[in-house]
Amino acid sequence: MNKGTVSQILLITDGCSNQGEDPVSVSQQIAQEGITVNVIGVLEDDQTEDPTGLQEVNDIAEAGGGISRIVYADDLSETVQMVTKQAMNQTIQGYVNKELQQIFGKETDEASLPPETRGEVQEVMEELGETCDLKVLVLVDTSASMQNKMSSVKESLDDLILSLDARAGSHYFSIYQFPTRKKVVKELLDWTNDGNRLAKVFPKFAVGGITPTGAALKEAAKAFHVSMGDEVMRGAAYDVVDSSYRQSL
Repeated sequence: MNKGTVSQILLITDGCSNQGEDPVSVSQQIAQEGITVNVIGVLEDDQTEDPTGLQEVNDIAEAGGGISRIVYADDLSETVQMVTKQAMNQTIQGYVNKELQQIFGKETDEASLPPETRGEVQEVMEELGETCDLKVLVLVDTSASMQNKMSSVKESLDDLILSLDARAGSHYFSIYQFPTRKKVVKELLDWTNDGNRLAKVFPKFAVGGITPTGAALKEAAKAFHVSMGDEVMRGAAYDVVDSSYRQSL
């Protein structure tokens, strides 16, 4: 059975110097298209926290139905893997809860099920987490303020691909940067599941300029064809939850 596709944008930024469209509003629009927006705010090791920038990181992720983390550059690699996995599981849980409401009623969620059925549903979600297809578009802020953090970004992308390869489900990833001299965003790597292609991306990173985060998110979202993947995931969630329910009767 096709386990469906989970689509994510992973924004890596330091939250500085935004201009143009409101990234929070854009993130909300993207979430309505079935794409989760996750945000990692990167601090330098000696940097004091900037409340304005950090709050925006959290607001963008919340509006996009995703997860946000604020980390120092040295901790970026582990955080990228964790956020990607947690956001995928959160998306799956949302789909499953909607299907539970279709089967049991509007007030039903996983926590309200009988213990035996709840255990079966949890197994379903774990299975979907390992077997569903995953599309991750990594959107990297390469503005001037990110200059000293790019080595950590490169290391984190290497480790992310290794973690994706370890899953049972198929995956595709794409790498975009913003800003660029001529465009809001630049595609550095189109959709692929070949981790060997990642090495060719790193020399293409060019750092400089301001941070038009809202416009960059909007352009990045165009890389997804979400309607089919979203419908498939919803259908798969319904099939497995309905099957679990019927077997428990």
